[in-house]
Amino acid sequence: METFFVEVMKTGSASMWVIVACSVLALAVAIERAIALWGFTAKARGLADAVSRALYRGDFEDARAQCDRSPSPAADVFLAAIVSRGRAGGRAAPPDPDKIAAAVERERQQVNQKLRRNLWILGTVGAIAPFVGLLGTVVGIMHAFRQMAVAGQGGFAVVAAGISEALVTTAGGIAVAIEAVVIYNFLNVHVGRVVLELRLLTEEFLELVREGLPAAPDKAAPAPAGGPGAPRAGGER
Repeated sequence: METFFVEVMKTGSASMWVIVACSVLALAVAIERAIALWGFTAKARGLADAVSRALYRGDFEDARAQCDRSPSPAADVFLAAIVSRGRAGGRAAPPDPDKIAAAVERERQQVNQKLRRNLWILGTVGAIAPFVGLLGTVVGIMHAFRQMAVAGQGGFAVVAAGISEALVTTAGGIAVAIEAVVIYNFLNVHVGRVVLELRLLTEEFLELVREGLPAAPDKAAPAPAGGPGAPRAGGER
């Protein structure tokens, strides 16, 4: 197997080395994303439960400490709600639920971007690998015909060996493209599920935070000018 791989690399010209580099890059991105996404949903759910219990007790300091200690990227989303509520709660006016929701949504979008990081590399490898292989094949065929011209002999038998070697790069490019596209589609679907789960957790958390907000004070309506309690003109009683 090792001898066959060495022979393929020798007959595939420089394009084959580019294709192998693309394959290694795709595998590296796949491993990195698999490690980053491993257990993300379970960690986020566990953190949400721990923070929710702290909020039920009214202990916002413990909820913030849970977020600070957690390695999950979802901790930034929950922490945004807690920090926004604490800043608003320190003022005379009650916390604004819309501002808290906006802060949480910003953090959630940033986490979504982190989850999809480096996926574009897989898409790019899947798109360009066949063309790199095709380029190597075209160059190899041109080289085979040039050799035929130098030798001064015609016939398919003269160029058959050169063409078969040139086609190796096309096969390699297609194989790497299939690898990259399969990994990309798998990770993209998985990230979509994780993003949806994070959105549901965020909405549940926001509902819990809103329940703990103090009610806004009702403004007393001013008494009408001609009401029954208003004094009459001229000192009449």
